[in-house]
Amino acid sequence: MHEQETTRLAEEITRLVRMGARFRGMLKPGDLGAEFSALMLLPPLRAMGPLRVTDLAEVKGADPSTVSRQAAQLVKAGLARREADPADGRASRLAVTEAGVAACERVREARVAMLTEVLADWPASRIAAFTDLFHDFNDEVEAHLRTDPGPPPRETS
Repeated sequence: MHEQETTRLAEEITRLVRMGARFRGMLKPGDLGAEFSALMLLPPLRAMGPLRVTDLAEVKGADPSTVSRQAAQLVKAGLARREADPADGRASRLAVTEAGVAACERVREARVAMLTEVLADWPASRIAAFTDLFHDFNDEVEAHLRTDPGPPPRETS
């Protein structure tokens, strides 16, 4: 058993999560007209196409009322638009606008710039090894979460 190493990893993950708000603050993508948490709805919308708010909430593991409020911010900022759901004309879906695609890119560029600065002293081989391990770790966590019968905790911010 690797209990000591696993405990260290759990502590480092907790440390990373605690730094989350400060990390987001360091990104400085500019004023995009919506809270950071709302902006984080754009990548899955961009990748998966238009989604109902309830489906987007499921993808994000967030409360639908929270996602609804965040979606309203995106629409108000012109980063997303509501469109009729072809499967049910009474429902609407959220879709990314061109401005939303540009906002996704600005956040991505800010994230890459910040990480480039943080990792400036790391050799490329170390970054590649860390990335490969982190990818494998995320795959394992996702697989475990798919098999866990318990409901996921909901994001409420």
